[in-house]
Amino acid sequence: MPQIEESTLIKDVQMVTLKPAADERGQFMETFRKEWFPQRSWEIIQTNCSDSKAGVLRGLHYHFHQVDYWYVVNGRIRAGLVDMRPASPTYGATQTLEMGEEHPLGLFIPVGVAHGFVALSNVTLIYIVDNYYDSRDEFGVAWNDPDIALAWGMASPLISGRDAANPRWKEIPAEKLPQGE
Repeated sequence: MPQIEESTLIKDVQMVTLKPAADERGQFMETFRKEWFPQRSWEIIQTNCSDSKAGVLRGLHYHFHQVDYWYVVNGRIRAGLVDMRPASPTYGATQTLEMGEEHPLGLFIPVGVAHGFVALSNVTLIYIVDNYYDSRDEFGVAWNDPDIALAWGMASPLISGRDAANPRWKEIPAEKLPQGE
């Protein structure tokens, strides 16, 4: 079983240190098991694949009804997380972590934690979700909001028009903030 640890910064975020088994032929690695997260009644509904060029930043996004589990297949990312849940004991806490080639991690992101990543190289990210995509359950906050101040390590990333239009945290009405589960 891999090592699973809860973030010391954001409640309910979990990092899974994945253990590859390698030999001269290549390697094998389990990347997800629902029993790694016994607190969650998982039913894998959808799996997504995101390919990004180096320098792309995606996010920050959050949901009211969906958890994410991320695994980097190729390349490297810096993931950024923000606890947007007013009822959480870690409300407002942020965290960045590197994932990918030198850091084979799985990342469990609970409801209400805003998440995004910057591609440090060309990257392929697989993410497993427990609900079908629903645009009515996708919200955003500005990736460069000074009140959040995530350490992306990149001043001018390539971002989508949608992500560029995300509001600052102070501009989000209380009813658009998730309470978590």
